[in-house]
Amino acid sequence: MAERAGVPIEVAEQLWRLLGFARTEADDLAFTEADVDALRLTRELMELGVIGPDSQAALVRTWGRSYARLAEWQTSLLADIAVEDADPAHRLTQLAQDVLPRVESLQSYVWRRHLASATSRALAVESATTPVSTMAVCFVDIVGYTSRSKSLDEAELVAWLEHFEDAATGLVVDRGGRIIKTIGDEVLFVTDRAEDAAEAALELTARGADDGDPFPAVRAGIAYGEVVSRLGDVFGPTVNVAARLTSVARPGAVLVDQGCFEELSGRTADDAPDDPGDTGDTGGTGDAGAAYSLRRTRRVSVKGYSKLQPWVLRRADR
Repeated sequence: MAERAGVPIEVAEQLWRLLGFARTEADDLAFTEADVDALRLTRELMELGVIGPDSQAALVRTWGRSYARLAEWQTSLLADIAVEDADPAHRLTQLAQDVLPRVESLQSYVWRRHLASATSRALAVESATTPVSTMAVCFVDIVGYTSRSKSLDEAELVAWLEHFEDAATGLVVDRGGRIIKTIGDEVLFVTDRAEDAAEAALELTARGADDGDPFPAVRAGIAYGEVVSRLGDVFGPTVNVAARLTSVARPGAVLVDQGCFEELSGRTADDAPDDPGDTGDTGGTGDAGAAYSLRRTRRVSVKGYSKLQPWVLRRADR
């Protein structure tokens, strides 16, 4: 396969492993013409400079992980339908033949739409080549997830998490945000404006506090500053601070960092009241700041930050 694709065998083996597939033995019949074509296309992308030596491993590994998760979910979905048939194996084969071409077409459509959206965002910044941009990063975490999950069976737990992720995604997207990833009981999203992250977080915590809403109780942390974007994920101190704030937030609370405080209030941290206790609203004078109440709380010691300064974010009328 490597010889026919014009790729060194060492490169072919490395790419195969990066995609998440086990090493094959010399006598195994493991490859098809599609594998040769894929390897040839990869070689062409390398020659065009799209896949460089410094990005090859990370990019291919990300492809492998993303599609592996998608394939597992799709297989489970088809298997759940097929098991109800008198001949599940035959039914699963039939479903694969009928469904997979349609799924493949839809996946291509979704990918192209996201590609167009990502390209628009890249063109909007000063330099599309830099992975660093200023944005708001927010983590939203389910309160009491461990104890609640113990009381649910597998189907109930999946349904509960699906409802959480679906509702959170809808609210974030409506505010112009982008879901970066979901990590079990936690959602990570980003927005270009601090106000959009604040609105999404406040709406999510309000839903969690409503006893008549099946949405779970949550807490959130928001940080605003420079963020490194790479392969669909985000990195850097701003992301770390948002995660730390979430870990110390009380149920139903939204904590923000200094960067988010200044962006929402239109003030610097030096202009805020010096009292580190539970008093002293610092709502700003701008349109965004006038909508919120920002209260300085005691500094906290968390991993990587010995004196992290949080502010409690609420709506100004509360």
